[in-house]
Order: sequence, then structure tokens, then C-alpha cells
Amino acid sequence: MTWEIVERKIGRAGSIKQRNSRQRQWNHKYGEHSWATGYKLNGEFVTQQEAFEPIYYQSYVEHFQKHPRDLEELIQTAKRLRNPHAEATTGVDLQVPAITKYLLEHNLELKGKELVDIGSWQGKHSHKLSVRLSPLHIKVTGNPKMTLEKFWQEKKCLAIWIED
Repeated sequence: MTWEIVERKIGRAGSIKQRNSRQRQWNHKYGEHSWATGYKLNGEFVTQQEAFEPIYYQSYVEHFQKHPRDLEELIQTAKRLRNPHAEATTGVDLQVPAITKYLLEHNLELKGKELVDIGSWQGKHSHKLSVRLSPLHIKVTGNPKMTLEKFWQEKKCLAIWIED
């Protein structure tokens, strides 16, 4: 039993309505619970959920290691984090969970008084830090020439479960 990639570069997840429509199509074509979206990492298919830690979270870990001032500014400024794009579009929020996990795993807490956007929506953001911590600017782990957002969207693929 193994995953076999059947579609590459499947693009953005989109809104909840778009995701549900696409998932219904895949259920019809491949069978319910027989497909998954994810990435090919080290020659193996891993689901998006499994890829969160080694890709998304690790990219933020590396960013904070290389840019400790961003981390300090975040801690001193923010009381709460939000992803304005995800809220506006019903899209999936990965950057706030990645940053929150980093803070928890490093026994850090937000000490500020402000709501800090991680990313932007229609060119609006709460702080300059919002843009610096956006996945549009964070470099993906292992590739300093590619952003996290570009990797997450362009490398995503669809795989089906094959019984031997």
C-alpha cells in the first residue's frame, strides 16, 4: 500500500466553498478517503498535515533564528495574532499556528497590547512586521531562493492510495 501522485501543481486551496467543490470532485473520481493533498519530500509523498511541521513550522523556526529582532518585536508588540487573508476568504491559516507553535515550544509568550496581522489582505496590514512575517516573504526551509507561500502553493500535489 502506497501513495501515488496523480496530479501536480494543483494550486491554491481557495475558500471553503471552492475546497468543498474540489473535494467532491476528487471523491467522485478517486473515491472518498482514497486521496490526499500533500508534497513530495525526500522522495516520499507526505500529506499537507504531515508537511506542516517539516515545512511550514520549520521555515518560521529558521526565520526567527536568522532574524531574532522580528521575534522580539513580535513578542513586545502583539497581544494576539491573526491571519487577515484567511479570515476574509475562509482560507486555511497556517502562519498563525506555526508562529504559535514556535512560541509554545520555546516557552515564549506575547507581551504586547496589539492585534498583529501575520500577512495582509488587499494590501492592508497592521504593522510592517505583518509583511516581514508573511509566508509571501518567509523563505522556505532548505531553499533560500523560494518563499514559503510559493513552495506551499506550487509544489502541492494530489495523491491516491494504492492497495497492493
